[in-house]
Amino acid sequence: MNKNSHKLQLSRDDMKQYGYQVIDAIVEHFDTEHEKKPVAYASRKEMDSLFNMEIPKEATYYQDVLDFVVTKVLPNSNIVSHPKSYSFVPGPSNYVSVMADTLATGFNIFSGGWAASPAAAELEIVSMNWLLKLFKFPTKKGGGIFTSGGSMANLTALVTARRQCCGDDFSKASIYMSDQAHSSNIKAIRVLGFKKEQVRIIPTDIEFKMSINKLKNAIAKDRLEGLQPFCIIASAGTTNTGSVDPLNEIAKICKAEKLWFHIDGAYGAAAFLSKKGSQLLKGIEKADSLTIDPHKWMYQPYEMGCLLVRNHKWLSQAFSEKPEYLRDIEGNTSEINFYDHGIQLTRRFRALKFYMSMKTFGLNAFKKAVTYSIDLAEEIEDYLRKSANWEVISPATLAVVNFRYNPIGNSYSERKIDAINQEISKKIVASREALLVTTILQNQVVLRMCLINPRTTIQDVKETLNICIHFAEESV
Repeated sequence: MNKNSHKLQLSRDDMKQYGYQVIDAIVEHFDTEHEKKPVAYASRKEMDSLFNMEIPKEATYYQDVLDFVVTKVLPNSNIVSHPKSYSFVPGPSNYVSVMADTLATGFNIFSGGWAASPAAAELEIVSMNWLLKLFKFPTKKGGGIFTSGGSMANLTALVTARRQCCGDDFSKASIYMSDQAHSSNIKAIRVLGFKKEQVRIIPTDIEFKMSINKLKNAIAKDRLEGLQPFCIIASAGTTNTGSVDPLNEIAKICKAEKLWFHIDGAYGAAAFLSKKGSQLLKGIEKADSLTIDPHKWMYQPYEMGCLLVRNHKWLSQAFSEKPEYLRDIEGNTSEINFYDHGIQLTRRFRALKFYMSMKTFGLNAFKKAVTYSIDLAEEIEDYLRKSANWEVISPATLAVVNFRYNPIGNSYSERKIDAINQEISKKIVASREALLVTTILQNQVVLRMCLINPRTTIQDVKETLNICIHFAEESV
């Protein structure tokens, strides 16, 4: 280590060598990830034995630290961009955005206010305008903000809705969502100080969509009891099944009842880029606020969520504060300070990766990638239905399909079938051959595939299903 180590610097040559090796490791990862195992499988005891140590007081040669991270840390993480990573919502990133993140981090750009980085603020404005136009939101009055993810976007939306609809008193406010709504909404509601009894969980129908009749009944009942219905949260692609709530009908209810209409499209909103997806998502443009999650189906690295609103002033009305130490950097009204539009004051330059990848590949490439995933899931559904081994429980919707091992002619009990499917998931994850876990639908244990990775092929899925059958037969 050089004599200026107290300045936390490497020499120019060392920085270049270090950087080249980091880039080489990333390129190698992108180029060979399909050859690796997608699952990291380790206990806390194993991880402690590798990493647990006292804070180092003296320097370690940088090459040794890098080698340790590349050989021990990175391989002990799931590869969420792997073609056989089917569970939760995969994260199929792209290299251009990774490099954009590297630039943004390397230059340590503060993306909170205009004065700190006019270019960062402008690229966020430009990117927001692209998204507003894509989702048919008002481009003159509309606005938005990039967040760390869908959870923070939902929280930001609900803070904004509460401010616009309830002011400072929300003690009688009621909020509505389906039993398939994402858990981040419940967490956001709890963070905002709402009580459990202020939340109405509306049952879903046989297609896992919010029941309009039961929603209307719940609103009417609350009004009769002197409560204040103020917000409906609809799902544009539930995590479990990809189902889309009846957005147009909910929009009509919100208009008639003067309620805030928030759409959680963290999973499925990006499907709007495809023809089939846009049909399923009709009415998405009628939301007062819309969560989308570019680090899912827009192929950005973590972290990147987004909130769009119909009127950008709603955000500044909810979040703007004017402390004395910021008074010298307030610009004119067109020079947006994004710390006034959300919770974070200190913000990383998230817009750069979205901007650079969209410029590099073009919107049509993103549209083709989304369309490919939807078509692949439908092809998988057809393949499953033609098999004597599999039963489709929830059809392919926005690239999600749910199914279970249930061979024709078997005499297994429902309990036994549940146990077999749970064992399939346990064994395939333990084998590290694929990341495939279960969920519960219609009181049944089912296997769930989320197929948004444009690099996943039909052959990848067929290979996984064959392994699943082998594990099923072992479990009988």
